[in-house]
Amino acid sequence: MRVIYDDMGCFMLLPDNYPKILKEYGIECVVFNKFRPFLSTVQNNRDHRKIVSIDGKVAFTGGINMADEYINAIEKHGHWKDASVMIKGKAAWSLTLVFLQMWELCTGVVQDCRLYAPEFSTLQEDGFVQPYADSPVDKEYVGENVYMQIINSAEKYLYICTPYLIIDDNIVDALCLAAKSGVDVRIVTPHIWDKRLVHITTRSFYRELINGGVRVYEYSKGFMHSKTFVSDDAVATVGTVNLDFRSLYLHFECGVKLYGGEVIEKIKSDFMNTVSVSKEITFRDCKCGFFEGIIQNVLRIFAPLM
Repeated sequence: MRVIYDDMGCFMLLPDNYPKILKEYGIECVVFNKFRPFLSTVQNNRDHRKIVSIDGKVAFTGGINMADEYINAIEKHGHWKDASVMIKGKAAWSLTLVFLQMWELCTGVVQDCRLYAPEFSTLQEDGFVQPYADSPVDKEYVGENVYMQIINSAEKYLYICTPYLIIDDNIVDALCLAAKSGVDVRIVTPHIWDKRLVHITTRSFYRELINGGVRVYEYSKGFMHSKTFVSDDAVATVGTVNLDFRSLYLHFECGVKLYGGEVIEKIKSDFMNTVSVSKEITFRDCKCGFFEGIIQNVLRIFAPLM
């Protein structure tokens, strides 16, 4: 068994000797990008991936971290709404390779990944599954490309769940253009925030989007942590990539793009159930006082740091 955890994400939550503790139980553990107590841009490059791989045959990815609030064992920000996906077969092996690549990056030990490759039995096909990984090293911005492709290809509907909505002009324009072209574009964000300044910045984008024809909702029961896109009963993605600068350009991320199959309808159904317990934001709701407007505009300047 192997474990990789991001040191910044677990800072002050896990003891410094946590890898040693796990080793006593026979679990290999490495720390990604160990925290350094001095100013460094390297600390921005966090491992935001969530991957569980079992024998290379079954894998999970999505928004769920290993913490009690993610399974609502404790209530931290109201009800915690999240999404993950289980995949089997060769697609699961792809996520295993992503994990092994990160292990090699953390340890510096080159390994022959073929030693871990399982034998695959023939599975009944139900659509097409394409795992993907994103890295600030290659500068391809895979997560953003996946999102933009789904946005630009939408013809009937585009439904999005995201905890943070801090987006650049390209994504704003693409969402508004889709809505103005007759696509039913809807976005669900949290009502109860986990980071106040980030939530204020998220709300600062509502006016532009609603004015452009996008319907925006806030999940009334608590915190929305799902990162899902679904469109036209044909394509969807579930993964770790938030709609903010850090996730799109600075973090190590991953996800699964899904084409066709029963899972598309399940993701759509989950979105519609979420909308039914969410409040739709109107243009009037976006009106704010003079000082609040100044705060939103100032925070927009610093949006890439959030």
